[in-house]
Amino acid sequence: MPQDEEQRPATIYTVAKLAGVSISSVSRVLQGSAPASEATRQRVLKAVGQLDYSPFRGRANQLRQETHGFVTPAVIGPYYAELLASYLSVAAQNGVSVRPVVADTEPGRLIERVVNLSGMVDGVVITHLTVPDEVVAFVASRVPVVVTGRSPIPGCDSIGVENGEPTGELVQHLIGHGVRRPRFVGISETRDVRQRYAAYLEAVMEAGLDVPMAAFKVPAVERFGLQVVDEVLAEANRCDALVCANDELAMSVMKALWRRGLRCPDDILITGFDDIMLARYTMPGLTTVRQPIRELASLLAQRLHERITTGGAPRESMTLTCEVVIRGSCGCPE
Repeated sequence: MPQDEEQRPATIYTVAKLAGVSISSVSRVLQGSAPASEATRQRVLKAVGQLDYSPFRGRANQLRQETHGFVTPAVIGPYYAELLASYLSVAAQNGVSVRPVVADTEPGRLIERVVNLSGMVDGVVITHLTVPDEVVAFVASRVPVVVTGRSPIPGCDSIGVENGEPTGELVQHLIGHGVRRPRFVGISETRDVRQRYAAYLEAVMEAGLDVPMAAFKVPAVERFGLQVVDEVLAEANRCDALVCANDELAMSVMKALWRRGLRCPDDILITGFDDIMLARYTMPGLTTVRQPIRELASLLAQRLHERITTGGAPRESMTLTCEVVIRGSCGCPE
């Protein structure tokens, strides 16, 4: 066995590899959940003894909590902070410890940190475009992986949210207010934002609106709000609504409008996506799409726990529904 594998705590995967049986066979022998042949039982028990393996990944009678890794973009934005906080809360309630890795370093160093993380935990949640697909696949060859906010990857479970339908509903709602020149704001390679932009394009084309197809190409983070407003004001045929990729950018744009002497919704309508806590306290309140962030965090933790404890294969991808929340920034009465 390679030296680095000897140094890593044994897992159900290494037991199965040494015994030459499937992970489910190891689980059946150790949990007694279903019959196993005597030959299989002996091979598994021999591997368990050689690796000093326990279901808690302890050594020499030392018990250890189930530990999850959680890889997230830099938590400078409210959505990522809320998702991580929710995951930590759910994990604590279930007696699971969490080792977060925040993508706030250069890419090469981040990849190294994520690969190292996979040798210290029982499984990993990887969110959004933190590391490349090939790195995710490598980690999944070592421990169970659940992804969110990115396209499904073979060997990994995937749980996401519905982006297209609620975004289309937002655009249709704006058109009902008489909007004829909406523009999408924010650009990202994440699956979520790409789906929102695609739904925006589909909705404006279905409505027969003659609008520019390009979004205001700024990252979907707070500091670009003023740049967006200045680009809006520089247009000869100014847009009358901004469909923002997320609440963080939408609220920044609302503040930037005020700094330029304009107001929402009097001069321009604005919508967001996420329904972070601050969205209901802006003036006017932000019309947006509510993501079930707490539910998403709970399902991510539950799915990873199931993969760790049962050794089962990944399930079908799961998509959670989202809800349009109407407030005053779209022109509706508060």
